[in-house]
Amino acid sequence: MPPFDVPEGDPFGPHNLPYGVFSIPGERERTVGVRLGDHVLDAGAAARALGSPYADLLARPTLNPLLAAGRTAWSDVRRALTAWVTVPAHRETLAPLLRPLSSVTLHLPFEVADYVDFYASENHARNVGRIFRPDAADSLTPNWKHLPIGYHGRAGTVVVSGTDVIRPSGQRRSPADPAPVFGPSVRLDIEAEVGFVVGTPSEPGRPVPLRDWREHVFGLCLLNDWSARDIQAWEYVPLGPFLGKSFATSVAAWITPLDALEDARTAPPERTHPLLPYLDDTDTEPSGYDLRISVAVNGHVVSEPPFSTMYWTAAQQLAHLTVNGASLRTGDLYGSGTVSGPAERERGSLLELTWNGRDPLELPDGKRTFLEDGDVVTLSAWAPGPDGTRVGLGEVTGRVIPA
Repeated sequence: MPPFDVPEGDPFGPHNLPYGVFSIPGERERTVGVRLGDHVLDAGAAARALGSPYADLLARPTLNPLLAAGRTAWSDVRRALTAWVTVPAHRETLAPLLRPLSSVTLHLPFEVADYVDFYASENHARNVGRIFRPDAADSLTPNWKHLPIGYHGRAGTVVVSGTDVIRPSGQRRSPADPAPVFGPSVRLDIEAEVGFVVGTPSEPGRPVPLRDWREHVFGLCLLNDWSARDIQAWEYVPLGPFLGKSFATSVAAWITPLDALEDARTAPPERTHPLLPYLDDTDTEPSGYDLRISVAVNGHVVSEPPFSTMYWTAAQQLAHLTVNGASLRTGDLYGSGTVSGPAERERGSLLELTWNGRDPLELPDGKRTFLEDGDVVTLSAWAPGPDGTRVGLGEVTGRVIPA
């Protein structure tokens, strides 16, 4: 089928147009691409051929220059791209610039400046509380309903989908161990998340209010924050995650612009506690998203977490991240935290799905409590689009290889 004739119902049609970075095998040069169906358009070459004033932003080896250009440029470029791939008069010019996805190599689409991970799903937080504090009067910590809990991660180990994940090693100590031991993690887990990519930076000392979050956030992507639960359990008191979380964070090769997700915007769950003014979103536009996520292990779907259930929104997370005066940089990435729904088949981690190993998953290739070497984990998702369409999110996949 010709690349412009995307089949009806394709989640990567002209209504979507996510951004990535690609190269041609055998060549070192990388450039910005836009996905259309099962093809990728060389966006920089298209912009030059059609005389776009934004050609310099698109003919780059990373998305960062486009991210830094700000919302007016983001909207202008998206309008232009939509016209380029839908107006028949452009077909002859653009046809040579469309390549099958199977013929290109996809790369990490942006240079990650800082990475922050949150803990925004009430269902996930309650499950974790019940697992580790079964006798507590409340499965949530006292601060959970008052602020989006998070931690600063490691930007240098954010990797693109398809990158193998080496099983991490570190200290661990089980209740039966008289002293800690060192070795490969035996409780390797995943966390199904959504990552938000910052474009426009902010000034030090100037918090970003809720109403301005879309001026700073370019788009979102699926994210798998791999977790070594045994290493994490031993190290996290009192300062929190460190080696158990810093070895690999996988992100999609495609960044979906927020403008493609207007029809997926939704109100978050009802707030049960009064919020301080900088987090109070009562009178703001809805900043939740109706994203339908699937988690597959070795091709077998084990969970379908709904992002619409997230208690804390991306706008609130950004407001909290900056309220102390911390500045944003182009390429900052922040994760939503594990996405879990209320049902058992909606849990976004093996920790929850197996209830900390008590209830193994039954897979076609055997039982699993946590990941084994050779396992391949794939996150995929879609969101409601205009006129009954679906907006596809680029998948995140990673294979576990031995230490």
